[in-house]
Parts: sequence; structure tokens; C-alpha cells
Amino acid sequence: MRIPLISPSTTSPFEGLLEHAEKVRECAWVFQQAVECYASEQCEEFINFKDEVVKLESEADAIKRRIRGHLPKGTKMPVSRFELFLYIREQDKVLDSVEESLNWLSYRVKPGIPENLKKDVFLLVDSVIEPIEMLSKLVFEAKKYFESYSEKQRKIVKEIIHQVRRQEHEADELEDELKIKIFSLEKDPVTIFHMVRLCEMIGSIADHAENAGDMMRAMVAKKKGAFFGD
Repeated sequence: MRIPLISPSTTSPFEGLLEHAEKVRECAWVFQQAVECYASEQCEEFINFKDEVVKLESEADAIKRRIRGHLPKGTKMPVSRFELFLYIREQDKVLDSVEESLNWLSYRVKPGIPENLKKDVFLLVDSVIEPIEMLSKLVFEAKKYFESYSEKQRKIVKEIIHQVRRQEHEADELEDELKIKIFSLEKDPVTIFHMVRLCEMIGSIADHAENAGDMMRAMVAKKKGAFFGD
């Protein structure tokens, strides 16, 4: 039986991945604003920022379903369906972790972050924003690679992946430093638990961005010109 190739009239799955990555990138700014709003205690827009993240997550889910639905079995692609779905799952988990972090903040009746921890929390948030924003660039450059199989383009993709890894490592270090500071400065056990768990949730955002980069690296590492049909 003849296995169809993706034709010029068929939307590349990487178009959908890029659209999904843009939704993830959009949530980065909203997440940053939401945490700063929560920390101020006077900001009344936190719930609006939180709702905006939920909206973006819903829109990203719709894109993810569309990508899966538009890849009929037997269609040949430069990457396997399995790896493609693993990639988008990790990219989607970035959004899930953002939403989970904001939900966790909202559970505490009295909003706010201890004054002596605010700067460190903001630094941790900033550190996970960078790998989120890199995902759009990663997908964009990977799309160009799978269209050309250029060695120069492959190196560009690998360098972006290395950047994401470095950023995730920096976020890990900031997370560990903040946890040490929480235990050394805070006495209230509820505050300690709430802040430590928040650190872990924020840190997981960068973890999933790195996992997405690793999945892209696996796809790029496949033999040049190989096509997959399920």
C-alpha cells in the first residue's frame, strides 16, 4: 500500500508545534505579572492573570488536539509520531506547571510573599521565563532544519538546546538557594511548606522546558533524510 508523504498542501506538524510554543511563550509574561501582583498584596488583578493562563492553556490544548488529529496514520514525516507527541507533551507541561504554580498561590487565604524572600522568588521566576521563551525559537529553527537538513541549521538547533539546558541548571541552583533561605529565615511551618512547594512548582517549569529540548535533540539526531510512517 502506498504511504503518503506530507505534501505542500498539508500543514506541517511543526507549524502546529510553533503555534503551541507561542501560546506557551505568551503565558510567560502573564505568569511573571501574576507572581509580582500576588507578592504586592495590594494588587487586585491576580485572579485575572490566573484566568488568562487558564485561557491560554485551553487554547494550547486545542492546538495539541488539532496536531494529533491532523496526522493520519501512514503519513510519512521527518520525525516519528511517537517522538513528536512526546515533544508536545513536555512543551504542554510547561503551561501545566505555570497554571499549577498560580493555583498553589491562590490556595492561601492571605496573599503575599515574605518581604525577605520576594527578591529571590522574582529571580527564580525570571530564570524560568528564559527557557519558556526559547521554546518558540527552538521549534522555529528545528522546522527550518527538517526542511533543509542543513548542517549549519542543525548546529543552530543544538546550540538553542544547550542554552535551554544551561538556563534550567541556573534555575535549579536558584531554587536550591531559595529553599535554604526559606528554612533559615522562616519560622512559621505553613509559610515554610507553602514557599518550598512553590519553589518546586516554579522550578518544574524549567524542567519541562529542558525535557522538551531533549526530545527535540532526539528528533534532530535521527539519520538525515529518514522518514517515518505509522
